[in-house]
Amino acid sequence: MGLTKQYLRYASSAMFGIVGTHKANVLFVELRGTQGKYAAAAACEHVFVWDLRRAEKMLVLHGDKSEVSVLAQSPQGQSLAVGYADGAVKLFSLITGEVTVTFSGHKSAVTALSFDERGLRLASGSKDTDVIVWDVVNESGLYRLKGHKGVVTQCRFMREHNILITSSKDTFVKFWDIDTQHCFKTLVGHRTEVWDFVLLGADQRLVTGAADSELRVWDITFQDEEETTDGSEQPAKKQKLSSIIGEDEEEEDEEETSILSCKGVGSIMRKGRQRVVSLSTDGTGRVLCCHGADCWLEVFLVLSAEEKNKLLSKRQRKARKKSRETAADGESQKEIPERLELKDEIQHRCVLKASSKIRSFATILENSAASLKLVLQLHSNSLETYIFPSMEGQQWEAEKQGMVTFPGHRSDVRTVAFSSDNTTVLTGAGESVKVWNRATQQCIRSMKSGYALCSAFVISERHSLIGTKTGHLELFDIAAGALLERVEAHEGAIWSIATSPDKRGFVTGSADKTLKFWDFELVKDPDSQQASKRLTVVHRRTLQMSDDVLCVKYSPDQRLIAAALLDSTVKVFFADTLKFFLSLYGHKLPVLTMDISSDSTLIVTGSADRNVKIWGLDFGDCHKSMFAHDDSIMSLQFVPHTHLFFSAGKDKKIKQWDADHFEHITTLEGHHAEVWCLAVSPNGNYLVSGSHDKSLRLWERTQEPLVLEEEREMEREQAAEEAMAHEEQPAFPGQSANSELASAGKQTAETVKAAERIMEALELYKEETAKEKEHEEIQKASKKEIPPFTKHPILQAYGNTSPTRYVLEVIKKVKSSELEESLLVIPFSYVLELLPLLETFISSGWQVELACRCLLFLLRVHHGQITSSQSLLPIIDRLRTTSLQQVHQMRDRIGFNLAGLQFLQQELESQKEVQLFGDATAKMKDKNKKRKRKLMITLTS
Repeated sequence: MGLTKQYLRYASSAMFGIVGTHKANVLFVELRGTQGKYAAAAACEHVFVWDLRRAEKMLVLHGDKSEVSVLAQSPQGQSLAVGYADGAVKLFSLITGEVTVTFSGHKSAVTALSFDERGLRLASGSKDTDVIVWDVVNESGLYRLKGHKGVVTQCRFMREHNILITSSKDTFVKFWDIDTQHCFKTLVGHRTEVWDFVLLGADQRLVTGAADSELRVWDITFQDEEETTDGSEQPAKKQKLSSIIGEDEEEEDEEETSILSCKGVGSIMRKGRQRVVSLSTDGTGRVLCCHGADCWLEVFLVLSAEEKNKLLSKRQRKARKKSRETAADGESQKEIPERLELKDEIQHRCVLKASSKIRSFATILENSAASLKLVLQLHSNSLETYIFPSMEGQQWEAEKQGMVTFPGHRSDVRTVAFSSDNTTVLTGAGESVKVWNRATQQCIRSMKSGYALCSAFVISERHSLIGTKTGHLELFDIAAGALLERVEAHEGAIWSIATSPDKRGFVTGSADKTLKFWDFELVKDPDSQQASKRLTVVHRRTLQMSDDVLCVKYSPDQRLIAAALLDSTVKVFFADTLKFFLSLYGHKLPVLTMDISSDSTLIVTGSADRNVKIWGLDFGDCHKSMFAHDDSIMSLQFVPHTHLFFSAGKDKKIKQWDADHFEHITTLEGHHAEVWCLAVSPNGNYLVSGSHDKSLRLWERTQEPLVLEEEREMEREQAAEEAMAHEEQPAFPGQSANSELASAGKQTAETVKAAERIMEALELYKEETAKEKEHEEIQKASKKEIPPFTKHPILQAYGNTSPTRYVLEVIKKVKSSELEESLLVIPFSYVLELLPLLETFISSGWQVELACRCLLFLLRVHHGQITSSQSLLPIIDRLRTTSLQQVHQMRDRIGFNLAGLQFLQQELESQKEVQLFGDATAKMKDKNKKRKRKLMITLTS
């Protein structure tokens, strides 16, 4: 069947004009073995790694469609965890820039990410109030922790203990025991949302920031580490799994029976009066920084134990000396301080003022902890770097080291225009005008301007014209990057500029209810001594309107001029005599944008009522009214020499339409906020759009045909996948509805497809084994030679593999993070067929670890049905013995390899007299001792 109408698809080609979005945090990253030089910042769905010294983009970590919401770097510095607005978490390699692992478990945006001390586990918190702990090595989810009633704002692992701390907008800070996956303590001392917290020292102190001007400080004491003076441990007591400790309600009995006690020791008053946005320390915990929803960053110095003792002894000596003096004078003696005050332990050093509101920051110590370096991500789409050369003295002086600002605008791009040769793009924002190279997406010129609302290339593309919010016309020389003239054109904002088709003049529409017509002229510059002339604009005519003019357009044949007014109508006049010709009415709200086709026969209007109307310019009749967007339509333009047009709205979408057949062709999705403007190149091959997310996107017309039926089918499939992602997940087998523990993964379209592939492989295995058995029986019964058995084409494609091996290959290809959810979808009838195959895998030594993981999960999910089936008991009994044998063999092999590596380490150390991995080995031994001691206490209690 032939196609009645064929269109060509527009595909996303590039994203530029953005330094970093304010939806996620900024991080110092280690790249090429260098620290403190590179910073990672979110850029819509991508992550850019910037060279802070040269202000150049060094690496791009490409995402899919969802916007980046949070970043976290592994302790080893080789990978970067990225959380997205759709709930996905991806791990990127900073060496290759590729995705290594993808985790899907959250239903909404990820708001917090944190690695443990060794980088083997990753905790993620989300707007869905859940916290999920992921196994980075096995690439799978461990468990989902439920307990918070609000958005999770931060989560961190303790360094020395197997405990996870989380904070939320529900005003609570929760302590989770990872061994038991249970919340054993909740801090309820906050009266407002807890936005962030940090751990100081070796898990000894907690600092929390809420929606007030205080930083609350808590001391953490672990009960199992307290020893008596004679060195023996305290008697073991029964542990209580949940205890709620308040700032005003602290009971000694609960403190004694809990794993740890958390006692509030006071507050640190901030200079800012707004809520805490983020708290952070450097890697050593030496410096504490915080900021609110303004441009002020406060820096605190955390004293070490040695410095505390030194300062305390100094205070005590002064107090004793003063006490002796007062005693000699007969006055009452002052008390000698036994401990420092909180403000002495955490000392305020300075307040740093940035050039705009701070979204996030990162700190790092340089030059052997002698200087402090900070990178600030601002709401103005820029990065700023500061350094404190010296950390001595009571007041620190910050030096501004650099900025990353040139690759983007400081505010939203409100206007965009293409040059006539399709090579350059002009953009205007609230503070500047920039000219971009379309091929390389590099900024060629950046010129300071007023608040630009409309723009155009004029006079052989060597000049640009800008209409501002204050009613001024600004004329720029692009080659020189200079402002030639600034004219007070209107008393109100200039909403639209339309150049005449003969390029000799233009018309402006303003909020002062006038249309003004201008011509270009060359005049001699009075300030110049040369005979050269410069370009200027001259006002010729004025047309008074009844209401504010929101948009104005010339017809390409220069016969008509159309003006959209605030009264929701479009007035059409003859361009030469300015006589009234047509009035187009029908919109319920003002027309914000419009365009006229190249043949001057159609005019399309887009309004705040979310409708697009197609009109004929001969009689002013409305050909079609279409509901186009879910919010106001901000920009609209025809593709030159066609009746196809694009529309952009506040619903973050760009849509393509056919004005002849009144059909919606396709939707270009990519922006994450309102789309303010768009421009189509004169040849129709490119489209540029500007949005509230600070990004400029380039779309390119490809040679791929677009069929409307296929496009509608793809939209339906996408809607079905989104609905599946937001469905309520079934309860994990064996858990109650109100349990704190749940399964980490979620059902997605990928997990359903993986389950279907496993079931198809089992069907193929069943059919092929039946055919093989039938072929063997025929061969035994027949005395003549028969042709050999022909395997299935799929098995032949896998190198004539056996059906059993094929099932194993299909299971191996399922992503580790999606394996359990895929097995959960499989019906029990297929589980009965899979269990004998798992026995074959384990007994043969094929992928023992994978097979045991599938076996244990299926036994946990279908425990009741499997144990009640008499036919499965022999299989389960054989699986019990074979799996134990194979696992013991694997454990012995790993132990043998580990012993060999330790022997080689000892040999190298004895030869070179250098201790390898000394710190890591000592830490591991200490952790193992603590875990053994904790286990013994639990068993004895």
